[in-house]
Amino acid sequence: METLFNTSHLVQRDQRCVWHPYTQSSTANLPIPITRAKGAYLYDDQGRQYFDAISSWWIMAHGHAHPAIATRIAHQVQHLEQVVFADFTHIGAVELAERLLDLLHMPQGRVFYSDNGSTAVETALKMALQFWHQTSSKKARTKVICFEKAYHGDTFGAMSAAGRTSFNRAFWPYLFEVQTIPTPQIGNEERSINQLKHLLAADDVACFIFEPLLQGAAGMLTHSKEGLDTLLALCQQQHVLTIADEVMTGFGRTGPLFACDVLKAKPDITCLSKSLTGGFLPLGATVCSEEIFERFVSDNPHHTFLHGHTFCANALACAAALASLDLFVQPACAQQRWAIEQQHRVFQTQWQHHPRLVRCEVIGTILVVEYRDGPQTQAAYFSPLKERLKSYFLKHHIYVRPLGNVLYLMPPYCASSSDLAECYACIINSLSEVI
Repeated sequence: METLFNTSHLVQRDQRCVWHPYTQSSTANLPIPITRAKGAYLYDDQGRQYFDAISSWWIMAHGHAHPAIATRIAHQVQHLEQVVFADFTHIGAVELAERLLDLLHMPQGRVFYSDNGSTAVETALKMALQFWHQTSSKKARTKVICFEKAYHGDTFGAMSAAGRTSFNRAFWPYLFEVQTIPTPQIGNEERSINQLKHLLAADDVACFIFEPLLQGAAGMLTHSKEGLDTLLALCQQQHVLTIADEVMTGFGRTGPLFACDVLKAKPDITCLSKSLTGGFLPLGATVCSEEIFERFVSDNPHHTFLHGHTFCANALACAAALASLDLFVQPACAQQRWAIEQQHRVFQTQWQHHPRLVRCEVIGTILVVEYRDGPQTQAAYFSPLKERLKSYFLKHHIYVRPLGNVLYLMPPYCASSSDLAECYACIINSLSEVI
């Protein structure tokens, strides 16, 4: 099969000059040269296809090379590719902000653009902390609360807001302190609620940041909707700002367009990225209430939000996002998500009690399978099962990236029933061939 470029010796060249993310170079398998992608599939330099079962790190919601998004970018590049957003504006950025506010049911709000999920979180944290810095109160509000095992990104503020975890151990001395509470998993809600009440009693909490309904990097931990609603209500009673990190859960992954759509209490700030542009280009958005924005409007120049990113509101990325939103709001997209969830649930019903599984859960388009790892009964990111499972699925032309002993499927919405059936078969076989 003819490839788009000559890949001869590409891997050897890669190994001499490239540092790959989340990769231990001494033990990792050699990277696979990918020459093109289409729909739910990746194609390597030998013409082999791989089903992209995790949407390329959770971003390719509509699938690869979607023509509607590609066409919109191609049109935009002929007119405006980038402009400094501190002094100028453009139609794509304004229209995208209007549409995001409408979809989030925030008619009175503002959108601050950045580059990715981590920077969207950084923006939210700085907004919340400066909001209280500029607010008269009896006691300074400087504390941040998050869930145990949280993950919000790899920049320093985002790392700090996750607490001390295995992902940021080397940087513990340099992170600002946060207070953690247990996740409100079903059956554990009261412990989480009581811990939050205890922390709120000090009256010094600025904000609570959370991944709604599902903690991704923690091992795909699901939450009780009622428990999370109670936590948010407690925060709002104490005027604590709430920050929803919807970087992974947004745009239909958990069923509704946003995970917070099923909650009674709505967050003050929402962080978006990943599927925002359909995976085509990096873009982050931090959406806040008008009340927060107004606290920065002042004759005092020190009250300005002195924060920004060179490529924020990039015109090409905004064009991609607008095309992606056009697809998200179509009934066909909702139907695709529903069909994936229903197929997942059939698998869950049949296999959730298998003795070699700790759990088998479904939330929207996401299927979570946690393997029993010897005496290990909780998800462990560094479990040796991670690499064994990844290699096993690759051998069957399915790309997954397990979180230790937790395997998950988060497919593009264009995935067919046969694509998913092949994934399920591979999971079933792995229970006897890998464990």
